[in-house]
Amino acid sequence: MNAATPQAAVQVQSVHKSFGAQHVLDGVDLQVAQGETLAILGQSGTGKSVLLKLIIGLQQPDTGSIRIHGQEVAGSDMRKMNELRQKIGFVFQSAALYDSMTVEENVAFPLKRHAQLSDADRRTRVQELLASVGMEEALGKMPDEISGGMKKRVGLARALALAPDILLFDEPTTGLDPITSAEIGELILKLQRERKVASIIVTHDVQVARMVADRLALLRDGRILITGTFEDLKNSHDAFASKFLSSAWQG
Repeated sequence: MNAATPQAAVQVQSVHKSFGAQHVLDGVDLQVAQGETLAILGQSGTGKSVLLKLIIGLQQPDTGSIRIHGQEVAGSDMRKMNELRQKIGFVFQSAALYDSMTVEENVAFPLKRHAQLSDADRRTRVQELLASVGMEEALGKMPDEISGGMKKRVGLARALALAPDILLFDEPTTGLDPITSAEIGELILKLQRERKVASIIVTHDVQVARMVADRLALLRDGRILITGTFEDLKNSHDAFASKFLSSAWQG
């Protein structure tokens, strides 16, 4: 792998991760520039979600380096890790909303913990965030009163609360119908245009990956097999890469 450029927002080098005898990541290398979207594809159980957890510091690599804007994540103390996490928005696969809180309270949660705002300013900020994802009418609703696609939107609004410059998406369209999946893809594109964040999207949804990503990376046997545009991967001489994309993409 070439040395990371100064613009790299996220840099992963030679990362290994095992759980007992199971080797999940075996020397992963990747980097994402500010303003770039990278989609990570791969079969189930290949360590895609584990990689996101390592980047945000929820798990530690066995060996290797992970840097956010040049700052090492692996081995960082709690204070430094909390500072780094405020630069990163994480959109969970299940949206991970608090069932006992309203939509407004869910989005306000990180602002209460990390931002010095008056009640009025915080409410205004929450309204702006929900409007940015098309959910401004849902302020007072509970999570069980909105659809799966709406929960994903609220989860994204919460991830944006502290104005991060890096977004991590774990399967943002899982469980959604094709129309709603496309809507989530359009929303991700809109936010990219407006905010110029660096994004990493772990997904099985090749259609959405093709829609939103500048580059795709295919993970196999714990390593990044190939990176490039959709067409690069689909037309690759690597039989697994071309078969994976061709079978997942119809049309």
